[in-house]
Amino acid sequence: MSIDFLSLITAVFIGGAAGYIGSLMATRKMVLAGDVLSHVALPGVGLAFLYGINMSLGALASLLIGTIVIWALEIKTKLAVETLVGVVFVLSLAVGYLITPDEELIHALFGDISRISAADAVSAVVVAILVFFLIRKIYPKLMLAYVSEDLALAGKVKIWKYNLIYLLSIALIIAFGVKVAGTLLTSALIILPAAASRNFSRSMFQYSYAAMIAGAVTAGSGVALAGIFGWPVGPVIILVNALIFGWSLLLKK
Repeated sequence: MSIDFLSLITAVFIGGAAGYIGSLMATRKMVLAGDVLSHVALPGVGLAFLYGINMSLGALASLLIGTIVIWALEIKTKLAVETLVGVVFVLSLAVGYLITPDEELIHALFGDISRISAADAVSAVVVAILVFFLIRKIYPKLMLAYVSEDLALAGKVKIWKYNLIYLLSIALIIAFGVKVAGTLLTSALIILPAAASRNFSRSMFQYSYAAMIAGAVTAGSGVALAGIFGWPVGPVIILVNALIFGWSLLLKK
């Protein structure tokens, strides 16, 4: 089995953007919410398989609906985002399992980057770059709101607006990440590079960019190894990430 260039490019860009946004999620203690949110894509992926449309578009539609519902409920109920994500998660998982064709369930859960087209790759690259610049622009505002919401409000920071942009950015990365690692493992593209980079970074600047580089390198390495040995891409990327995380623990000591 050979290394597919389109798969490699897609994985590198999505992995890098996922790592970058993961550094912010880890700092705000929202990585588990990101893990749960990735499963919200399953109903959309199931519908995409049923009607023969693009898997990422189906995932994105499902994630956008789920994200907006979570955001609106957070404002209305004042419940924690993690609680609302959990509610939407269990509903999405149940619906997604029921509507996803049995023969496509493995692809939905673990991804199948071999099916990627040139249009998919270009879209993934554009989305990854867009998310990177969006998050970089709002990073300070989100960090201020996390440290002190009262201080952010006093500084006339529209927290609701930045939280919406933040959640939509996560949704975009997950939607395009499902082809790489599936709905079950996509969250690891966000969590593991950030966790590894945290162990040897001395500032937020170092941390965010180290997570981005780690995400890109591990995703690219995973695709390359999977292509060489004929292994499934998603699990291999996660294993490479886990090895990097273990290495970072040794460096920390």
